[in-house]
Amino acid sequence: MDNIQVPIFVESRYKVNRRKIKEAVNKVLGKQEITGPVEVSVAIVGDRKMRTLSRKYKNEDKTRNVLSFSLMEGESTRIPDDILRLGDIIISYPVVIKEASKEEMLVDDKVSQLVEHGLMHLLGINHE
Repeated sequence: MDNIQVPIFVESRYKVNRRKIKEAVNKVLGKQEITGPVEVSVAIVGDRKMRTLSRKYKNEDKTRNVLSFSLMEGESTRIPDDILRLGDIIISYPVVIKEASKEEMLVDDKVSQLVEHGLMHLLGINHE
């Protein structure tokens, strides 16, 4: 699905499989029957950055594994280029490492799981 754009920002010291991240996004959008053009951005950051975002947007002074920022809230997000921008998914790499190890998962699989989880929030589908 080339009408789905997934810009990925990774702080330089972290290694992630960008292809798997894009596959996770495509999987969720496919299941939800969302075609394109769609854009979802993913950022892989450190704990300090995640804690800052968590403090600013959730009023919690702690790090977390994933945060989602929907662009669906507030005013309409269809910019004239007609791409549906769903929002941003921010993932803390150090937390991913800890959780992957505890759950005996590969780091890239844990990242994919969190991308899927974050994307479900962006689509307004919350915890069952």
